Amino acid sequence: MTEESEARILLVDDEEMVLTALRSFLQLETPYEVVTHTSPLDALESVNGQPIDVVIADFMMPEMDGVTFLKEVRDRRPEATRILLTGYADKENAIRAINEAGLYYYLEKPWDNEKLQVIVRNGVERAALFRELDARASELESAHDDLDGIRKRLIKALL
Repeated sequence: MTEESEARILLVDDEEMVLTALRSFLQLETPYEVVTHTSPLDALESVNGQPIDVVIADFMMPEMDGVTFLKEVRDRRPEATRILLTGYADKENAIRAINEAGLYYYLEKPWDNEKLQVIVRNGVERAALFRELDARASELESAHDDLDGIRKRLIKALL
């Protein structure tokens, strides 16, 4: 399970000012490593190379919209908690994001820092629980395979 201080947050927004505000707040108020990208395409490359606990992406970006980006993240890192940041309160896009990208939270600009901190902390915890569940399921599958092998050897030995 990821230690809280080892958690990695990925911020993706084409506006450098938004990234700076989010990064500064999270670096000052949380123990997490914060990685930022202004390009969703560059961010997807970084997702391939390192574990990510929480991804916060802007909805409106020139190369790719936030829902499409988060859907790609979901395919590559299903354990990562996905948050969409938007200046446009749009019920249709919120539903699309939830359905297509498995969205954890739909956060409107301007955001409340205290609320953001709680959402990110819960997102880190969610990602850690997802990884732990996945590891336990793998252990159970391995134990099942071992027991199945033992059962087959016993049947063969007794027949």
